[in-house]
Amino acid sequence: MPDIKHFDPDEVLERVERLFWQRGAAATGIAEVVAATGLSRSSLYATYGGKQDLYVKALRRYVEQRSQPMFEALSGDGRGLPAIAAFFDRLIEARCAGEHARWGCMATNANAEGTDPDVRRLLDRHHDRLRAGMRAALAAAEAQGQLRPGADLDASAELLALLAYGVNTRSRAGADPDALRKGASAALDSLRRENP
Repeated sequence: MPDIKHFDPDEVLERVERLFWQRGAAATGIAEVVAATGLSRSSLYATYGGKQDLYVKALRRYVEQRSQPMFEALSGDGRGLPAIAAFFDRLIEARCAGEHARWGCMATNANAEGTDPDVRRLLDRHHDRLRAGMRAALAAAEAQGQLRPGADLDASAELLALLAYGVNTRSRAGADPDALRKGASAALDSLRRENP
């Protein structure tokens, strides 16, 4: 007779995602995971594998359901620099206010925690998608004459991706949102074509 689960695996994974996102993988013990989910260790291990397997699944869920939609929206926006400014406004708002304030970004937090190969692959894919979203927005900006002449789109996309990680890290540490907005504005100003 097949084993019948008396819980929703995705709902449990969402709870685990929130726990790892807020506290980090290294600081979260399996006893905390058991307490947050209400499941026994054996049920967790049977469904998700060990703690590291569970962390990878939670990180993948975060990237697919939280990060990727933002990157896709940025890529498809078409407004150029205003789209990037709106991306940073939304990012700073999400990181500094509301339910997840001061949690940072789970992917950014994971970058500081270790080099597990499965985690590294997820983080590399996350970075590639973030950079591609920035690159698409910069290409739109260039097509609309918004960028200073000679701007390197690939290097600028990397710069903006790194800035997003910085916003995530600084917001987790309690940075002032206005200071973060000024930093994002300065980065965009450095790319903007000067008015004649």
